[in-house]
Amino acid sequence: MGAQLEALELDECRLPGLRAHSARFAQEFKATRCTVHGTLDLRSLAVGTRLSLEGTKVRPAPGEAAINAQSVAVDESLWAADLECAGTFYLTNARVQDLLNLRGATISTPRGNLQMSELTVGGGLYMGRGFSCTGTVNLCGASIGASVELLDATLTGPGLDAGDYALHLGCAQIGGDIQAERGLVVDGPITLADTSIRGSIVLKGARLNYPSGTALMAGRAHVGGDLDCRGGLSAHGTVDLCDARIGGSVLFDGAELKAPSGGTTALTANGIDVGGVVQLGQGLTAYGKIAISSAVIRSILSFNGAILDAAGAEEALVCRGTTAAQLYLQFREIPRGLIALARTKVALIRDDPTTWPTSLRLDGTVYDILRPPLPAEERLPWLGRDPMGFAPQPYEQLATVYQRQGWDAAARTVLVAKQRSLRPTLAFPARLWSLLQDATVGYGYRPLRAVWLLVCLLVVGSALFAARPPEPVGGGPYPRFQPVIYTLDLLLPLVDLGQERAYEPSGAMQWVGIVLIGTGWLLATTVAAGAGRVLRRT
Repeated sequence: MGAQLEALELDECRLPGLRAHSARFAQEFKATRCTVHGTLDLRSLAVGTRLSLEGTKVRPAPGEAAINAQSVAVDESLWAADLECAGTFYLTNARVQDLLNLRGATISTPRGNLQMSELTVGGGLYMGRGFSCTGTVNLCGASIGASVELLDATLTGPGLDAGDYALHLGCAQIGGDIQAERGLVVDGPITLADTSIRGSIVLKGARLNYPSGTALMAGRAHVGGDLDCRGGLSAHGTVDLCDARIGGSVLFDGAELKAPSGGTTALTANGIDVGGVVQLGQGLTAYGKIAISSAVIRSILSFNGAILDAAGAEEALVCRGTTAAQLYLQFREIPRGLIALARTKVALIRDDPTTWPTSLRLDGTVYDILRPPLPAEERLPWLGRDPMGFAPQPYEQLATVYQRQGWDAAARTVLVAKQRSLRPTLAFPARLWSLLQDATVGYGYRPLRAVWLLVCLLVVGSALFAARPPEPVGGGPYPRFQPVIYTLDLLLPLVDLGQERAYEPSGAMQWVGIVLIGTGWLLATTVAAGAGRVLRRT
């Protein structure tokens, strides 16, 4: 204890324990391939070059730590490959100038934790190639200068209590990548909350299992590169990316996400900010809700080829208030559950009519282009899938898009459909008035209907009055009776052609005159109402 030595080398030794508390070694400290039936006490140990524990087996007494290396300082590297600890390994507040190698190491017993909070490593941290831990791997607040490797690692959390993480990497600083693209198996929750990763997080093919709650928590994480979860990632438990900042892309192609048992959410990324694309397709299967509300995605948000199955929940995709350059909704099959896109703003929506969701909310959604560019009659069923009922904004938005593209007839068709969809929500008198406007002038968007109706009434009225001219009234003089002009005088309100004042029909022709006058007023009123609607829109 407190000794100062040049170096120490122990190889294939059997030890009852070893205490080197506060010792100083100018060169190496090696205890390789040893068997220790007790605790390795290396607290505050200082090593000038390399600290090596490769292949050593540590069997402490019940309730004691296997290795206690708190506040150890190593000027080069720490090698503990193939280490076997039947208890907890403490590296809290340790400092390793170069790399820390734990490849193939095993931390066992039910609570055999690896405690490395506030660890500082100048190079990389390697916990792969068969590394396993049956308790928490705690790297809270750690600073790793290069990458963290978890290839072929197996992490088993200590239990189901709050805070019992399989991997706690919260509030840490990672100078490179988190590499877990092959063979990582985790039973228990992982947290990367509030962690800064300069490189990418690569979880290709990883298996994350925590059916009791959140399998991966990366809320408020800052990632300079990609979040790569392609290649068969499997997560049973919620993947939480809320308020994360991703400089590259978020890639879940081919992943399988499953909501926790008794839960509804498979992936939540509310408030996420992504500099690249968000790929949630090409074989993605989500059993539960995907929530990406209030997100900012500077490129494409794609569900191309995805399967969304929220059979146990009401909503399959919630994307409210999100901004993206493009949104792809070409699902592999019709989603099971509501697709809510309210208040989402994108430049382009690309979808597939064969996989339109049964329930779709578009109220407040703003877009510039739709692909494929379907005729209005084929696109209108897309708007009628809101389980909450009629909302005017989706019709106005679609009409605006058609008008902007020069499809004026399609825009009018959409606006007429909007009024027809509104009709069932009105009181009975208003419904009658709506029906009349629809039949006569198409709510002002079909003005030629009124012209043709006037022409028909003019022809019929002129023929009837030519056959049975009205009698003159008053004391004269009388203008010469003209059936066409007389019929026009009856049809056109607020217009005096002199015929109506001079002649008065009798008998059944009186009812003809009344019908013509009433029809004229109705046509004039509906035309004025429709024109006012069009002018307000313009």
